[in-house]
Parts: sequence; C-alpha cells; structure tokens
Amino acid sequence: MILAAKRIHFDRIISNSENKTKSTWKIINKENGKYKGRQHPQFLKGNNKLIFNQEDMANIFNNYFLSVADLLNKENKDYKNNIKPLHYLQNYLSKTFNIMKWKYVTTYEMEKIIKSLNSKNSYGYDEISTKTIKLSSPFIISSLTRICNEILKTGIFPDRLKYALVKPIYKKGNKCEITTTDLFRY
Repeated sequence: MILAAKRIHFDRIISNSENKTKSTWKIINKENGKYKGRQHPQFLKGNNKLIFNQEDMANIFNNYFLSVADLLNKENKDYKNNIKPLHYLQNYLSKTFNIMKWKYVTTYEMEKIIKSLNSKNSYGYDEISTKTIKLSSPFIISSLTRICNEILKTGIFPDRLKYALVKPIYKKGNKCEITTTDLFRY
C-alpha cells in the first residue's frame, strides 16, 4: 500500500513537471539518499543582532554589493588623489573623434559564435541553456542576427538583456554571520 502511494505521488510530481527528466532524477537521488538540497540560512547575524526577515536579509546583501565599488575605488590612485572621472572626459572633449562605422553581423558570424559556446545545461535569468541555443540555432539564427543588427543600428541595448543574477556563494565560516571577507573575494 505504501509503495503504491509513493508511486502515485511520484507519478503526479513527474507529470506536473516542466522538466520531466530533472524531476525523475531528483526523485531517484532522494530515494537513494543522494539528494543535496540547498539549505538557505533562515537568519543572518549582522551588527550583533539576528535578522530573520527575508527582505531585510536581501537588503543587507544588496547594500553590501552596492558598496563594493567604493571599496575598490579606495585602492585606486586617482581616487586617492581626488581626480574625478569628469577630468578625463573634459580633457578629451576638445579632440575630434573618428567616425565609427558599424559592420552588420552576418548569419555566418552568428553561427560561428553559437558554435563556440560551451554546451552546458546551466542557464541565466532567461532559463535558456547554451545547449538549447546550440540545438535550436538553425531555427533562431536569422532572428538573433536581426536583433544584433537592430541594436547596432539604433544604438539601443534592450533593457531586458541587462539583467544579471548575483548569487553569493558560501565559502567558509558560519553561514549566518555576515563579514566582508566571507561575502566577497577579490
């Protein structure tokens, strides 16, 4: 009776899944005791107090990563000498610039770029792996070429392509304590 209930439960999980192979392997590994579920910390310790609210935890990480540029700038000699970036811009504004001519991307070049990608199942925020891109390249190559050429023609890079995922990786020490040496490595 237990085995039949398990089978019905697992069949339901697999049939409702978008990636049936991945779900099947998750079930197999869990049953064999090889399941490596990521355990996210339920709290963080910062400023000698415990923080349980997920939004506050996200804000702590966000504030830290926003301050990384300032930490890097402190080692920059121009920053130490109080030279502003506008100084460089004003020095070069008086010079004339060469006219740039963009050459449009060809489908052949796009195909070479796609073939040079590593075939991996990992993906970014769009959830499209490089393996999927390589397999579907004959069908999408002309559209990708047109998108790239439109970007070059208009000079506008689509906002949806500017997203990035930042996933801090636990290195050592207590997972719940926030220290700059544990969060970020140069």
